[in-house]
Amino acid sequence: MSQGQPRRPQAEEEEPIKYGDVFQVSGELANKPITPQDTATMQAAETRAIGRTQKGGPAAVMQSAATVNENRGVVGHYDGGATEDQGVTVSDAEVAGHHIITESVAGEVVGQYVRTDTESAPAPAKMGGDNQVTIGEALEASAISAGEKPVEQSDAAAIQAAEIRATGRMQVIPGGVAAKAQAAASQNARTMNEEKKTKLGDVLTDASKLLPRDKPVTREDAEGVIGAEIRNQPELATYPGGVAASMAAAARLNQDK
Repeated sequence: MSQGQPRRPQAEEEEPIKYGDVFQVSGELANKPITPQDTATMQAAETRAIGRTQKGGPAAVMQSAATVNENRGVVGHYDGGATEDQGVTVSDAEVAGHHIITESVAGEVVGQYVRTDTESAPAPAKMGGDNQVTIGEALEASAISAGEKPVEQSDAAAIQAAEIRATGRMQVIPGGVAAKAQAAASQNARTMNEEKKTKLGDVLTDASKLLPRDKPVTREDAEGVIGAEIRNQPELATYPGGVAASMAAAARLNQDK
């Protein structure tokens, strides 16, 4: 670390938000913390390529994560990061009159969307394909990747946001997956014994069956769920492998198909 706010003593140091926590990346990048300097580099690259920072895009996600990391004292404001040596790229490819923007950090894709000359929009999901990951399937995936995590209010909020996007109904469905999650979160808040708390796996294992309607996950769906989880999390971070992370991974998979 060069400058910036001092870090906490090692014994009290919290874990930073890493690239693998918020983006579907692998290898060394997945384990690297997101720093303010990384964010500045990506913001500059987005501005050069499309004239502004993309709302809800990779730079915006990185900004939120870097702010949390700096506030926790696990990175300094001037710390170098993954972009220092390996850089970022923002490419613009025109296909059938549309501009497909692909953003990468250290060679790993962290965002892809479609824009016109006047506005940007998430790439639409391809409907009707058997290989498209649905919202219900993404919820079930988090039951596997974070199944032992006790259900908290942030999880319940994310699950409710996912249910609304799957069904198109603004109210919680009685007996549905969101209702189960909210009941579990409320009960867990009053339960002191960790072993007796209801886990994500208990709530989400059969999520697809509890949704009266389902649909492929889009980037917009993922962003809505990520926002719901972060807003209800005191540390303003998503849980690795949790609901928001699984939705984000599903959206990226669907865009690639």
